[in-house]
Amino acid sequence: MENFQEQLKNRRTFAIISHPDAGKTTLTEQLLLHGGVIREAGTVKGRGSNKLASSDWMAIEQQRGISVTSSVLQFDYEGKRINILDTPGHEDFSEDTYRTLMAVDSVVMVVDAAKGIEPQTKKLFEIVSQRGIPVFTFFNKIDRDARPALDLVDELESILGIQAYPMNWPVGSGQILQGIYDLQKDALVPFKNASDHPEVVSEAMDEIELLRDAGNEFDADKIAHGKLTPVFFGSALVNFGVTEFLREYLTYAPAPAAVTTVDDQAITPDSPQFTGFVFKIQANMDPRHRDRIAFVRIVSGEFDRGMDVTLQRNGKKLKLSNVTQFMAEERENVQTAVPGDIIGVYDTGNFQIGDTIYAGKKSVQFPDLPTFTPELFNRVIAKDVMKQKSYHKGIEQLVQEGTIQLYKSWNGGDYIIGAVGQLQFEVFQFRMENEYNVEIQFEPIGSKVACWIKPEELDEKMGSSRNLLVKDRYDAPVFLFENKFALNWFHDKYPDVTLEEKM
Repeated sequence: MENFQEQLKNRRTFAIISHPDAGKTTLTEQLLLHGGVIREAGTVKGRGSNKLASSDWMAIEQQRGISVTSSVLQFDYEGKRINILDTPGHEDFSEDTYRTLMAVDSVVMVVDAAKGIEPQTKKLFEIVSQRGIPVFTFFNKIDRDARPALDLVDELESILGIQAYPMNWPVGSGQILQGIYDLQKDALVPFKNASDHPEVVSEAMDEIELLRDAGNEFDADKIAHGKLTPVFFGSALVNFGVTEFLREYLTYAPAPAAVTTVDDQAITPDSPQFTGFVFKIQANMDPRHRDRIAFVRIVSGEFDRGMDVTLQRNGKKLKLSNVTQFMAEERENVQTAVPGDIIGVYDTGNFQIGDTIYAGKKSVQFPDLPTFTPELFNRVIAKDVMKQKSYHKGIEQLVQEGTIQLYKSWNGGDYIIGAVGQLQFEVFQFRMENEYNVEIQFEPIGSKVACWIKPEELDEKMGSSRNLLVKDRYDAPVFLFENKFALNWFHDKYPDVTLEEKM
């Protein structure tokens, strides 16, 4: 049995980010295959296939072949305990992805080698860059025709503003793929059934010579601070280059690090006091039980089943007795866990996203997790007035887990829901109908600019048809402006009023 320090040293907790369809879920499956968690990785995204991605457990994900929630997957490989947080690839779910990125120690960025850096990749990378955590880049799909490798690396550096250090190099791509050249071992890893193209090998060797003469130097400290990204080439679909990637990743990726509290105290993983924070809440992971689980990233100390903790937000005492760890929809009760691990706490309504929990008497509070301001809004009503109880329960649970954001009309009971993108409304409607058995209908309000106003500065007469006055889920006043022109008009009319636009 490993002692506490050894367990800490062997933890690797990372998220996989990508633009949709770059192969993120396929790579996840191959990593699980390496960990012996699954026996085969099928073509994971085929809608007609009966093989469904292990991390896409929600019905709508399986139907549509997209990740709309963040899954937590755990496995062991060569002495390391690996926690993968598979993030939503669709841009409408950037908020869930953002929160997930607060709970990891490093990031794997999957890029389609035929397309290069795409908008969603750039957006997600900016978030990672702000945290200064290590980024490992995997250029995927080299078994298909890919862009020149030098162009891909150059684009990575110029668009994302990070230095790149290739750990291996593709020798051809698509029909003329010969293999990948391992720059650390100075050896070719041949692609199975490769046809003979000596001119492709010669061209790749010239490129490697150029890299060695003019490329960046390897710098472990720069990697640790997110200034230099190790670059790998391969194909997740045919499991080529994945083993090499995983081994190098485990060598250079960091173990859990300290997290800073709101009062600038660095809580180190080996601190004896148990602390953690809730970065995600998910209802109905098992539709048969109508359950609700709070995902907690352990920051310090050791979790023991049945331990008492305090919920920092309200001082409430809780006993953590019904706690689980995950392999997507598969779960098992957990007796102990250490920093870097993600545990799922069965929740009866105590937790909110961003909550801090701690053991002992010393109060600890980690910073709030960010929320995005919605840009699209709909009024929502239940088609059947007899299902009001299920309707309200569904909205309450889905809002608490961050599926959509809830507002109410200022002087009435109308529910108005806000989203970053249209797909969020579709997921909300699907889950209301399938998990809560409530049919709903939307009345579009359209695209709006949401701004918060201090209650003491509010005069209800400020509201108009161009700036709808509503309240958020905490009853704080919010104006939904028709457009930027309406917002500017308001500023001109009320120059002394402070409006706040969130992220």
